[in-house]
Amino acid sequence: MKIGSSQRVSGRSYLDGQCLIAMPGMTDTRFSRSVVYICAHSEDGAMGIILNKPAPDTRFPDLLVQLDVIPSEELIRLPSQAERMRVLRGGPVETKRGFVLHSSDFFLESATLPIDNGICLTATLDILRAIAIGSGPENAVLALGYAGWGAGQLESEIQSNGWLHCAADPALLFDDSIETKYNRALHKIGIDPAFLSSTAGHA
Repeated sequence: MKIGSSQRVSGRSYLDGQCLIAMPGMTDTRFSRSVVYICAHSEDGAMGIILNKPAPDTRFPDLLVQLDVIPSEELIRLPSQAERMRVLRGGPVETKRGFVLHSSDFFLESATLPIDNGICLTATLDILRAIAIGSGPENAVLALGYAGWGAGQLESEIQSNGWLHCAADPALLFDDSIETKYNRALHKIGIDPAFLSSTAGHA
């Protein structure tokens, strides 16, 4: 695998635990102005969750009932964290499937994927049940679907100036200011969005 030197992070070739930032010239409209947290990256491809695209007209408590995690009469007893939990449009792949990105204070053997710096991914109903009764992770978001790349595809898109990347932090992953995450991610790498052009990297 080859990634341009400007895209290497502390000598790492893979971007697990990093955030991708879509460039203005991104041709795939599904990823326009997206910030994507990379959950897995290897020579076989990559998988990530879009952090700044809310799922339209979708509330976490309603999903709990639809998925038979809790009966509707239990909604009144949901912990405040469950009531506030955001539901994201995580990507165009498997959009009916839920993926919970969360802090590492919750872990299920054979179900939870540790990623980097205390961040994990779990995609079973067990974590939704735990959140519904107040025994889930301290920080979590639910994403419907994910973003996926085949072998070499992400590297090619980066080299074609489709993506920048930055270090992830809990605020980018979990806070409620979804509309500011794109600009905040750019500021993390010293870029003013007002001056970012679709031809960046070709000067």
